[in-house]
Amino acid sequence: MNQLTIQRHGTNTEGRDFFVGDIHGQYGLLLEAMARVGFNRQCDRMFSVGDLIDRGKESYQCLSLAFEPWFHGVRGNHEMLAHDALLAPDEDGRAFLFWVMNGGTWIHGESLKEVSSVLADALEHLPYAREVATAGKRVGIVHAEPPEDWTQLESTDPYTLLWGRNRIHQEDTTHVVNIDDVVVGHTILYEPVVMGNVHYIDTGAFYTGRLTLAQAEDLLG
Repeated sequence: MNQLTIQRHGTNTEGRDFFVGDIHGQYGLLLEAMARVGFNRQCDRMFSVGDLIDRGKESYQCLSLAFEPWFHGVRGNHEMLAHDALLAPDEDGRAFLFWVMNGGTWIHGESLKEVSSVLADALEHLPYAREVATAGKRVGIVHAEPPEDWTQLESTDPYTLLWGRNRIHQEDTTHVVNIDDVVVGHTILYEPVVMGNVHYIDTGAFYTGRLTLAQAEDLLG
């Protein structure tokens, strides 16, 4: 992993902080959710657990969220599927086919060259992890699964951060140490669930129509 493994944020003294689940190209749903909570782009902050793209037709607009000053996302496995397909393609095109089969069909309506350029720039704003001081806590954010010890984040296999499901499949309630709470997405649930100090907030927006957007104090209790 590179220097963009983790980015840290201090306390927001001007507005509120929100966490949003996997958006998956549902730009309209995000705008509706922001309107419901009265999200103020001038002072509020939004922290995303990744998977901005794929599954939904508005993926290009969602990818562009990475450049908004109020939006702070981590990269998900779908951003990396797109990376492998467009920015590090293999000779036989298998990476591109695998991406398309897993939600990348939206690319057929876009310019490959333009999306590739935007994706490359967006990934510079999407580290593997973030840490934010909010609601009186230190909160970590990764897409899929954190390490057992937050201080070991930078030596953790990126596959775990992007794809891991061991903790949730095992219903592991062990706390991640050296961090107060961790917020993740990746695994679709009917409603947000807490196991130990890990909060799972992907509610399957692309097929349920339910996108979790929760204020930090409400989510973290």
